[in-house]
Amino acid sequence: MIEIRRIDKDFKQFEDLLALILSAFSYMDGVIDPPSSAHRLTLDNLAQKARDEIAFVALVGDDLAGCIFCRPEASCLYIGKLAVSPSSQGKGVGFALLQKAEELAGTLGLATLRLETRIELTGNHRRFSAWGFSKTAENSHPGFTRVTSIEMMKRLA
Repeated sequence: MIEIRRIDKDFKQFEDLLALILSAFSYMDGVIDPPSSAHRLTLDNLAQKARDEIAFVALVGDDLAGCIFCRPEASCLYIGKLAVSPSSQGKGVGFALLQKAEELAGTLGLATLRLETRIELTGNHRRFSAWGFSKTAENSHPGFTRVTSIEMMKRLA
């Protein structure tokens, strides 16, 4: 059973959370350019990110299985650092975390979820499309003249 819990001031597992994010994003190494911003995470700035945003972890038993960071914007809820541990992938953890984000968006009066995914990660594009997201923009990271990421949005009922 998947339990979704908000990261609050009592959360003490930032080392495990950082390890989860790095392992979940490791398949991108050597595939995406520029490299994932996950490599710039430290225990301190991850804890600060959790204070600045609304973050949740997914637990399966006592094990961290995934996380999601949500940032309210003017017209949508931005989804970042959606990560599922490699051993928990394909078991509904990502979907459960996105459902929690949808619930949060509704509570905040926001009718849309927004995320970005790298252009090279076509499997992610397909997964997010299957979950109801549509491509809304193509973007380039600073210093790049080619498209490096796409924006996807999901309108909520």
